Amino acid sequence: MSLVALGVTGGIGAYKAVEVARGLQKAGHDVVAVMTQAATEFVGPLTFEAITRHRVIVGQFERGANADIEHIALASSIDLLLVAPATANIIGKFAAGIADDFLSSLYLATRAPVLLAPAMNTNMWEHEAVQRNLAVLATRGVKMVEPGEGFLACGWTGKGRLAEPDDIVVAAGRLLMPAQTLAGRRVIVSAGPTYEDIDPVRYVGNRSSGKMGFALAEECARRGACVTLVAGPTTVQPPGGVETFRVRTAAEMHEAVVSRARDADVVIMAAAVADYAPVRVSQKIAKDGDELVLRMARTPDILADLGRRRAAGELPKTLLVGFAAETSDVVARAKEKRRRKQADMIVANDVSRTDRGFDVDQNEVTLVTESGEEAVPLGSKADIARAIIERIEPLLARA
Repeated sequence: MSLVALGVTGGIGAYKAVEVARGLQKAGHDVVAVMTQAATEFVGPLTFEAITRHRVIVGQFERGANADIEHIALASSIDLLLVAPATANIIGKFAAGIADDFLSSLYLATRAPVLLAPAMNTNMWEHEAVQRNLAVLATRGVKMVEPGEGFLACGWTGKGRLAEPDDIVVAAGRLLMPAQTLAGRRVIVSAGPTYEDIDPVRYVGNRSSGKMGFALAEECARRGACVTLVAGPTTVQPPGGVETFRVRTAAEMHEAVVSRARDADVVIMAAAVADYAPVRVSQKIAKDGDELVLRMARTPDILADLGRRRAAGELPKTLLVGFAAETSDVVARAKEKRRRKQADMIVANDVSRTDRGFDVDQNEVTLVTESGEEAVPLGSKADIARAIIERIEPLLARA
C-alpha cells in the first residue's frame, strides 16, 4: 500500500477529488488530503477527513508542535504527490518555486513523483504562460493527466475540464508501480502462525496474524516476482496476485516450503512456526485434577533444514531469509540464529511490546546480515516489507 498526498486546489473540479480519493483507496492506497484555502470554498475539509480517516492539512502554520515543518515530515513519507484539480495558480507556483502555502511547500520538499490533473477555463489552459509553466514542470519530471474537453462550469465548451477520476487513479497507479526488479524471480514466503493440536478439540498456537508475511508477498509481487505464499491459520485475507497454500501445522508448513524451495530464488520465512508440538492424543482430554502435563516434541526447523540442504548443494542459488521474534537480546540472538541456520539475512523484531510486532499493523526491525546489522525504524508493515525487499535485492544479485 502506498501513501498518496492528494492536493486539492480552488476550482469547481474540487468536488471530483472526493471520487479520486475513493478510487485511490479502492486501489489499495492510503490517502492524506492537502487543501488550499481556496479549495475549502468548494469542498469542506471534513468531507476528505471522513473519507481518508486522516486529518486534512490546510494551513501552512497550523497549531501544534513542529506544525511549521510538517510539510517536511510528510514529504519524506509519501510515495506520490497528486494534485487534482491543479489550477493555473498552483501550476505557476510549482514552476516558479514559490512556497507560500502547505501544498507548494510540499512540492518543493518532496522527492516523490508528482502528478498534476489540470482544470481551468479553456482560454487559461491555452495561455502561453500556463503552457510554459507546464513545459518547465515536464522538464523536472512532473507528469500530467490531460484535461478533458466538453462543457465547462463557466459556461464555455472546450478543453479544460478535470479528467475523469478513474483516469486520474489509473495514471497515479502507473507512477506508484515499482520497477519490476524481481521480474523472472521465484519467491516463497511463509506467513502466520502454526496450530499444533493437543487433542481433537484443543491446540497450541501463537499471536502471529500473518500481516508481515502478507506484506512481503505483496511487495515481491508488485516488483514482478512469481510468489508462492505458504500461510498458516490467519483471519487476515492474503494479498491477491500470489499463489497461496494453506497449512495448519509446522510439519505441513515444512513439507509445503521444502518441496518448493528447489525452484525458488528466495525463501523468506516470516511465519511464526511452533518450535514444539504436543504429542497428540486421539480423544479429548478430560478435566481431571488441578494440573495438566503435556508431552511436547520438537517440530521440523524449516530454515535450518533449508540451510543444510543449501550447504549440501541441493539449493545452490536460493537466498535464505529468516525472522527472529525475540523478547530480549534481540539482535544478539538474531546474529546467532543466522550463523546457526546458515541464512543470508535474519529480520529481528522485539515481540515483547504490544504496539509493534505480532498482531498489529506496525513493526520495527533490525536486519542482520554477514556484513552487520541495520535498524529499520517504526513504520507500517508495508513500509517494513519495502525496506526488507530493497535489502534483499542486492544480495540476490550477488547470489
